Amino acid sequence: MTVGERRIELAGFLRARREQLTPGDVGLPVGPRRRTPGLRRQEVAQLAAVSVEWYTRLEQGRVGVPGVTVLDSLAGALRLTDAQRRHLHLIARGEAPARRHEPAPVRPSLRAVLDGMPLLPAYVVDFRFDVLAHNAAAAALFGAEFGTGPTANTARALFLDEPMRATQLDWRRIAREMVGNLRANLARHPGDARLREVIDELGRASADFAGWWRDQTVSERTHGRKRIQHPEAGLLTVCYDVLGSPDGSDQHLFTITPEGAADELKLRGLITRYSRFRLAAM
Repeated sequence: MTVGERRIELAGFLRARREQLTPGDVGLPVGPRRRTPGLRRQEVAQLAAVSVEWYTRLEQGRVGVPGVTVLDSLAGALRLTDAQRRHLHLIARGEAPARRHEPAPVRPSLRAVLDGMPLLPAYVVDFRFDVLAHNAAAAALFGAEFGTGPTANTARALFLDEPMRATQLDWRRIAREMVGNLRANLARHPGDARLREVIDELGRASADFAGWWRDQTVSERTHGRKRIQHPEAGLLTVCYDVLGSPDGSDQHLFTITPEGAADELKLRGLITRYSRFRLAAM
């Protein structure tokens, strides 16, 4: 297939998929009666974070070869299946996309370490900051839903989850560390689609992230201290340590320890109450 033929095929595919969707399918208000079926071009552009003018030219076959990240944004906006996403990349670029992210399993021995620390919150993340596993103490500190939904990725939770952000009294410092960590991880995994997806989303959704990303800060957290304003326990000052995996999986174990005796009492109280709640719910 020539470049010209691919442009025609791409334009037809995008237009057809856009017309197959309704505003309700993508979480947009239905609004007044529509003259055209499906979504409007400006709605697709808005969902994909591209300009309406650029998207219009793309549907008309008047744009060069789109980048991988833009294609993945369009795939998300148009709610494409994995097969449709692959087809989109093939007709747009002539090559298959990178495989979608599949979290690496946590080794049983590392899982045993987590469960063997009942009084210390701990969790495992990969280099994308997706939460792969956590212990009950982490759920007691961060909430029963920790590791799922808005907190399934700690970078997203830090910048985009308002309840989580509100508890972090040292948010600005911790958030800047996170940006530097993501930049360092991107250098090690430049082709990882999931990591790029997280970074791109944060860049679009957070002005703070976008500004700090531009300053080229690079950092790798190994330990630190932070204050948490917990809704139940009040002010907690804790230390965190980050332990890397030497096996090449680039997974990291985060452990939280109380700084002082008063913090330890508050943390133990939280964990005890959470454990009783879990037992009562069984």
